[in-house]
Parts: sequence; C-alpha cells; structure tokens
Amino acid sequence: MDWSQIIWLSILQGLTEFLPVSSSGHLALAPSMLGWFDQGLAFDVAVHVGTLIAVLGYFHEDFRLLIREWVRSIITSRSTFQSNMAWCILFATVFIGLIGFLIEGIVSTLARNPISIAIATIGFGLLLGAADLWGRRVREFNEIRTRDMLLIGVVQILALIPGTSRSGVTLTAGMAMGLTRKAAARFSFLMAAPVIFIAGGWEGYQLITDSKPIDWPKLSVAIGLSASIAFLCIRYFLRYLERYSLMPFVWYRLILGVIILSLFL
Repeated sequence: MDWSQIIWLSILQGLTEFLPVSSSGHLALAPSMLGWFDQGLAFDVAVHVGTLIAVLGYFHEDFRLLIREWVRSIITSRSTFQSNMAWCILFATVFIGLIGFLIEGIVSTLARNPISIAIATIGFGLLLGAADLWGRRVREFNEIRTRDMLLIGVVQILALIPGTSRSGVTLTAGMAMGLTRKAAARFSFLMAAPVIFIAGGWEGYQLITDSKPIDWPKLSVAIGLSASIAFLCIRYFLRYLERYSLMPFVWYRLILGVIILSLFL
C-alpha cells in the first residue's frame, strides 16, 4: 500500500465506523472501485485499534463507571443501571462473537460480493429512515430498560452482513423502541468498544499466523489517523443528533447502493 491509500482508507474507517453507513462495506468496496490493491489484514487490525482507542477515549468516564458497577454487582449481588448495562453489553458481545465465529465463511463470501453489499446498504438504510421518521423518540439515555439493552445488543448480529452498519442497526433498534436519536447513538457507541475489540482481536490472531512482513511506520499512521478522525466523528455526530435527523445518511445509503448496483450488475 502506498501512503495515499493508507491515509484515505484510515480517514474512511475513522468516519464510517461510527456513522450509520457501514465501515466494512466501504473498506471492502473502496479498493475495487478505486483500482487499489486489497489493504490486507494488518491494515484492518490497525484501523480497528484506532477506532477502539477513539471510543474508549471519548467515553472513558462511562466505561470506568460501567466497570466499577459491574465489579460491585458481582461482589454485593446488587444491581444498578450501570451494572445492568455492563452485563447486557457483555452478553451481547459474547453472543455476537460466537455467531461471528460460526458464520465467518459466509460473512467473508458476502464481503466480496458488491451486490449483497448494495442490497444491505439500501435495505437497512430504508429501515433506518423508517425508525427516524416514525419512532416516538421520547426516552433519554437514563430511561433505557434492561430488555432494551439486550434487544439492541442482540440486533447487532445483523451487522455481520457487510453493508449493514453496526451503528445503523443499533440506532434503528433504539429509535424503534422510543429512544431519542442521541440516547440511541450513545448506547450504540458504548456497545461498540467490545465488539471492535473482538473483531480486531480475531484479525490480530489471524495476523500472527501470517508470514507477510509488517510495515510498522505505515500502520502507526493508520492507527493514529483513524483514532483521531473517529474521535472527532463521535463528538460532532452526537452534537448533530441533538438538532437534526438521520435522513441525510439514509439518502446517502440509498444513492450509494444504487451506484454500486449500476457499477456491478
């Protein structure tokens, strides 16, 4: 990979990991649409590390409280809002990890198929639009119920389909349950950290068995750039959701899906 590809793909990952547009779909399609070589496993690990750093850094106080209350619930057998959330996030992460491991071959096949990515981009974009337009959006973050946490966590399994967007399906589920846009997004981001950790960890395990040399300077740039862009993306996306709808992202998905279909059909 040359430096221009490293820079542009790192920016792309940082932007799309937390926006409801599918980072996996964009990273899978960018090389073929721009005539680049596949970025390779080492790069995928690097940008996952970058986005993990971003979400842990931005929500460090939330994660500190979740971990503290989770440990306290084990010791005292008393639950709080934060401990329940921690347990739900843990359950959803383990569930997704197991399912992802079992269907890895299917997911890899779909990731190489532009048509399936286009269909998922359009289909789940329409669902996001429906939730944004018709969801009640009256409940704030501290009003999330335990059953909501579990359902939103489990629905992340759909994000294994390339082109779906983990952020997109969790936002859709949250708004469909009556959460405000910002509350749904905040919970979505908190759930993202362990999922990104598992994805990056699995890719890292595969990388260990790969005999290809690793270009550490380029990967360091990829980590730093994707982390910086993702951190800014989280900050300004949450501010955006306080005032505006998600319809621009819905239209973006629909247009992108149509472009992909026109190029590859």
